[in-house]
Amino acid sequence: MRTLSPQSFSHFPKPYHPHLPMRIVALGDSLIYGFGDPVGGGWVERLRRLWMSPNHPGHALYNLGVRGNGVAQVSQRLEKEWSHRGEFRNRQPELMILSVGVNDSPRLGRADGREFTEFEHFHTQMNHLLDQAVNLCPVLFVGMVPVDESKMPFLDCFYYNHADQYRYKQATQLACEQRQIPYLDIFDLWLKRGEHWRRLHLSADGLHPNIRGYQALLHDILNWEPMSHLHTDLPSWETSA
Repeated sequence: MRTLSPQSFSHFPKPYHPHLPMRIVALGDSLIYGFGDPVGGGWVERLRRLWMSPNHPGHALYNLGVRGNGVAQVSQRLEKEWSHRGEFRNRQPELMILSVGVNDSPRLGRADGREFTEFEHFHTQMNHLLDQAVNLCPVLFVGMVPVDESKMPFLDCFYYNHADQYRYKQATQLACEQRQIPYLDIFDLWLKRGEHWRRLHLSADGLHPNIRGYQALLHDILNWEPMSHLHTDLPSWETSA
């Protein structure tokens, strides 16, 4: 099993090394897919474009996000999707970025309805997903964004709330810690910035980041220590949130 502690990221290929491009896959839900950002295509797409520049590391980054996916769907397609990409013929990724869980957390039909994915079942599925991932390559996990509770329900039936989000993200974070997978707690980070800040960075649906939100996400992710080893000198237009 290939596991990686946060300290181990100092051994990752450093930015601007022309002979060591990495092959990276990003798998998850809308946060990976980039829904809500018609300008930049989300934080993964913004990063992919930066790495296509001759002045940046040249990592090959594949966005394998699917809107609406929960942890079970990501687990089912974990390996078979990236294995068909040309960069991965006869080889595995050097790094996998995961971001999933928010779609498992809402209540159905009403604010006190049943959980979309029952909590214990989610816990089991998340452990299975992470075990699959760390047996393939080093893994990073980007946590969920806190919703705007005042905009619920989403699609007239999904009631997201911070209390349930917290339970699901805590279970995910603990599962990552047990496997030495670095976890970026976007939920707590964005809550600390206040309600006004969050509303400026979420789409009208109260669930997905908007253009400004994905700019902020990219800034947060690239200032996270494990990712800072992969990329430096982010242009100023990308870091503004």
